[in-house]
Amino acid sequence: MTKRIALATSAELAELLPDDRPLLAALRAAGLDPVVEVWTDPSVDWSAYDAVLLRTVWDYFRLYDEFTEWLAQLDKADVPVLNDTGTVRWNSDKQYLLELRERGVAIVPSQIAAGACLREVVAGLSGQQIVIKPTVSGNALHTVRGVAGSPELDQALAELPDVVYLVQPFLPEIQSDGEWSLLFFDGEFSHAVVKRPADGDYRVQESHGGRTEAADPTPHVLESAQTALAASGPAPVYARVDGVVVNGRFLLMEIELIEPYLFFPQSPEAITKLATAVAARL
Repeated sequence: MTKRIALATSAELAELLPDDRPLLAALRAAGLDPVVEVWTDPSVDWSAYDAVLLRTVWDYFRLYDEFTEWLAQLDKADVPVLNDTGTVRWNSDKQYLLELRERGVAIVPSQIAAGACLREVVAGLSGQQIVIKPTVSGNALHTVRGVAGSPELDQALAELPDVVYLVQPFLPEIQSDGEWSLLFFDGEFSHAVVKRPADGDYRVQESHGGRTEAADPTPHVLESAQTALAASGPAPVYARVDGVVVNGRFLLMEIELIEPYLFFPQSPEAITKLATAVAARL
């Protein structure tokens, strides 16, 4: 029998992104029956599917409690999730970066701070350009950049919600050289892009004016990304490894294992690679 797979998305992207829609045909060609479902829709019978593939659940961090409850429901119904729910839970909080650092992965220098501790950490970095971002977030939500100790950053801190944050140095290499994203399917490297922010900005997301171009990683960048991915656990069905090269060294910014944009326009053949990887897990 043909296995049915739900492609989970958000209500705002109920028909997936245009870039992701060719994945439906690729999954059918791989012998599966794909159906797009909104993860927050209470009428969906997830147990009717042989698996759930997370795609554009781009609101999960805004609805974090609901999202983790939904994962628990899928576990209870014994519905496989790609990537698996343990990986997704671990990856949903950026504190995993400190775990990877303990495993020998070079990451962007990071401190964790919450509540009053956030101001204490920032005070200890007086005069430095820093970036502050929630450990549970996406698309630069509640992310601020500024000079520690400046009135402007103090005002920005006062407006932030009371959650847990990463505090990191601002890396000018993101503006001058861009941020790497390397894509992997079943642990095998597929393709890479370099993302650059708009002039004067530091956010590389397209929604903030960023631009992207296909690029071939150097052996060092590829090896570093592979090392980071291996340190995160067994090979996931899909992964995106983001980082920046500083003084010739690749520093990990994030490993995206939940709902990453996979840059299919820069590598159309990657759609078949993902479909093949998904089919192989079912």
